[in-house]
Amino acid sequence: MDYTVSMFLNTLTPKFYVALTGTSSLISGLILIFEWWYFRKYGTSFIEQVSVSHLRPLLGGVDNNSSNNSNSSNGDSDSNRQSVSECKVWRNPLNLFRGAEYNRYTWVTGREPLTYYDMNLSAQDHQTFFTCDSDHLRPADAIMQKAWRERNPQARISAAHEALEINEIRSRVEVPLIASSTIWEIKLLPKCATAYILLAEEEATTIAEAEKLFKQALKAGDGCYRRSQQLQHHGSQYEAQHRRDTNVLVYIKRRLAMCARRLGRTREAVKMMRDLMKEFPLLSMFNIHENLLEALLELQAYADVQAVLAKYDDISLPKSATICYTAALLKARAVSDKFSPEAASRRGLSTAEMNAVEAIHRAVEFNPHVPKYLLEMKSLILPPEHILKRGDSEAIAYAFFHLAHWKRVEGALNLLHCTWEGTFRMIPYPLEKGHLFYPYPVCTETADRELLPSFHEVSVYPKKELPFFILFTAGLCSFTAMLALLTHQFPELMGVFAKANPESVPMSVKIGSVRGKHHARSPSQLDFCQLLVFIQEQSQVWQLVSCYVQLQSISQPLGSSALKHVTDPS
Repeated sequence: MDYTVSMFLNTLTPKFYVALTGTSSLISGLILIFEWWYFRKYGTSFIEQVSVSHLRPLLGGVDNNSSNNSNSSNGDSDSNRQSVSECKVWRNPLNLFRGAEYNRYTWVTGREPLTYYDMNLSAQDHQTFFTCDSDHLRPADAIMQKAWRERNPQARISAAHEALEINEIRSRVEVPLIASSTIWEIKLLPKCATAYILLAEEEATTIAEAEKLFKQALKAGDGCYRRSQQLQHHGSQYEAQHRRDTNVLVYIKRRLAMCARRLGRTREAVKMMRDLMKEFPLLSMFNIHENLLEALLELQAYADVQAVLAKYDDISLPKSATICYTAALLKARAVSDKFSPEAASRRGLSTAEMNAVEAIHRAVEFNPHVPKYLLEMKSLILPPEHILKRGDSEAIAYAFFHLAHWKRVEGALNLLHCTWEGTFRMIPYPLEKGHLFYPYPVCTETADRELLPSFHEVSVYPKKELPFFILFTAGLCSFTAMLALLTHQFPELMGVFAKANPESVPMSVKIGSVRGKHHARSPSQLDFCQLLVFIQEQSQVWQLVSCYVQLQSISQPLGSSALKHVTDPS
C-alpha cells in the first residue's frame, strides 16, 4: 500500500499541483464573494444560517433555552414585549406626496424611492382608515374599497375617477318636498372624499394641484362627518362609519396643512395644525405634533417649540427622534454659539453646556443613526412612508426635514460633532441593557432593509463583526492562492514538498543542483537545505536568522556547510 502511494505521488507532475491549488483558490474565492454579498444584504452568514436551520436539527440539536430556562424566560417577558413594540413600524408623520414628490424623483433619476413592503403597508393603512363595513351600501365607496387594494397605480387612479363619475351620475335624486305633492326638490349627494384623496396623493404632479384636490375632498369629507356625527349613536354600523369619516377628515386637514407648509405658507400651516389638535385631541396616531414642531422650527419660534415639547416629551409617552433631537437642539442653541472644545477641556463644562451634552447623549442613545446624516457623513435619500423608531429609516426621515434647522443654529452641528460619540462610552456593551432607554432592539436592521430602497446602504448599530466563515474562506482563499503561485514559480521545490514520503525523493539529486556543489545528503537533509535556499532568496537577512532559529530544532542531523547559506550574509 505504501509503495503504491509512493508510486502515485512520483507520477504527479508540478502542473497537477498548480491546477489543484488554483482550483481550490478559485472555489474558496467564489464562496468568499457569495458569503460577503449575503452578509451585506441580509446581515448574517449563509453557511451559519444553513447550519443552524437545517443541519442542527438533523444532528439532534436541542434548544436548551426552551427546556431549562423557563423561569428566566418568564422574567424577561417584559423586555421581550418592549423590544417587539419598539420594532413596530410606524406611519411617517412627514411622509411626502407620492405623485408630486416620490414620482418626480423616479422620473428624474430612474430609481424607485419606495419599496414594495413600504407601499404595501400604506395600502393596509388606507384600508384601515378609509373603509368600513357599510361601504358596500354606497357604490362609490365600494369601488374605493377595491381601489385601495390595487397594486397598480394606474388601476387605483382609474378606480378613483370611476367612483367620482358614478357619484356624479347618482348625485341628483328627486325628493318630494311634501307628501302627495307634485313639487320636487333636486338634492345633491356628497361626493366621494376618499377618491379625491387618492387623486391628490398619486395623480397630482405638483403640490398646488394636490392642494386643490384636498380642498375638494375637505368639502365632501366635512359633509359626511357631520351627518355621521348625528347618527353615530343609532347602532354599531353608524358608529363605525363615523369613525371612518373622522379619520378621513383628520387626514385631509393634516395634508392640507402640509401643502401649505410646502408652499411656504408656514404660519397658515401652524394655525391649521393647532386647530386640528384642539378639535381632535385624542387622535395621536397621526403624530400631528411632529408636523407642528417642524413648522415652528422653520418660523424660529423656539419658545413655542419648547411649549410643545413640555407637553409631549413625557416619560409616559412614546419617544421619537423628532422629540429627542429637537430637545437637544434647543439646549444646544443656548451654548453652541460660544462653545469651544479647547476652552471646555481647559476650564471644564458649565452647567448649561453639561445639560446640552446630556441632551445630545440622550438623543444619540435613542437613535444613533441620526448624527451621521446631520453631520453629512452619510448621504440622504427621500424618506420612506413608514419608519422604524430608533432605526435608520427614522433617522433619514428626521434629518431630511430638520437638517436645515440644525444648520440655522450657529455652532449646533459643531457641538454635536464634538460630543455625540461620547454616548457609546456610557452604554454597556454588549447591549444587554440601556442607559436612559430600553436596550437597543436587534430587529432594526432587518426592518430597515425592507423599508429602504436597495441602492441605500443601511446604517447598522451596533456594528456586526464579520462571521467566522467569511474569515475562514478569506484565509483559505489566500493560502491556496499563495500555494498556487509558489507551485507555478518553483515547481520542482513544491513537488518535493508535496511528496512527504522520504523514499519518494531520488537519491541522485544533489544540493549542487540548487546552489553550488555540495556533498550528497540524505533525503531529509536535502528537503531542508532546499527550503533554506528558497527562504534566503525571498527574504532579508534578519528574517533568515529568525527562520534558522525556528528550524534548527527540526533538523537532525544537519552539518555546518548546509547552515552556511543562512548565517553567511554574502
